[in-house]
Amino acid sequence: MNMAVEIDVLRPAAPAGASETGPAPKRTVAGFGFWIYLLSDIVMFSALFATYAVLAHATAGGPGGDMLFRQGGVALETALLLASSYTCGLMSMAANSRRRTAFYLGAIVTFALGAAFLALELREFSDLIARGAAPQSSAFLSAFFALVGCHGLHVAVGLVWLAVMGAQVALRGFGGAVDRRLLCFSLFWHALDIVWVAVFTFVYLMGVRT
Repeated sequence: MNMAVEIDVLRPAAPAGASETGPAPKRTVAGFGFWIYLLSDIVMFSALFATYAVLAHATAGGPGGDMLFRQGGVALETALLLASSYTCGLMSMAANSRRRTAFYLGAIVTFALGAAFLALELREFSDLIARGAAPQSSAFLSAFFALVGCHGLHVAVGLVWLAVMGAQVALRGFGGAVDRRLLCFSLFWHALDIVWVAVFTFVYLMGVRT
């Protein structure tokens, strides 16, 4: 009896709010870890935004954003990517409720919208290069292609990731690691939308205004 009392006295008290049921679920840990990755990605995009801000007027005597950017095409790109964020949310809801048909429908529409966005962006790049506004033409264009191209590269990676996730759901179904990867993909895709809204505002709208 005395030994039991001594053990209870020597045992360290649990910190306030600590759980006695063990570590956090894997889904929570995976989401937290992926948020850390997204923060590192945001730091990288912040550096690209800062570079563009410094070099926005370094046109080397060539055309600036007000002469190069076409608002109609960029507005359509923005609408496509924002719509893909909505369908990605529907896809995640379908995955949580284990509705496979609705999941595939949301995944297909999300993929199609993202691919259309990427195709329009590539067409914009090719059009700029055909007009003599290549990345090496000026520091302004180098910064522009680096910032917008980096976002486009992330979209391309997201499309490949989405296709792989569709195959994994078909082979393994929902649950376990597949659910965690779908959560991470959803966070990734929504983060790309937020970055694009910043690109659209800071590069295209303010660039044309300037």
